[in-house]
Amino acid sequence: MPRVFVFGSFVIFFWSNEGGEPIHVHVAVKRPVEGATKIWLTAGGGCTVASNGSGISPKDLRDIQDFIVANHDEICERWAETFGETPRFLS
Repeated sequence: MPRVFVFGSFVIFFWSNEGGEPIHVHVAVKRPVEGATKIWLTAGGGCTVASNGSGISPKDLRDIQDFIVANHDEICERWAETFGETPRFLS
């Protein structure tokens, strides 16, 4: 599970075996875990929460989303490097 960023006590990462899904990141406290919060990136530079499996508080989730939006381009670049494909976005 490639780590993309550490944001406070949260780790933002890619789950390595989800082939074919649109670009997204997972967020968990301290370390990557299965079933973590999933956040989809949008083509317009935003993001949306797909699931909150980590049970992150609404305030922390907003802060994390702001961080993801601010780093949208870098996340897309890291996705391409990690998976060898151009990111596609949720329709």
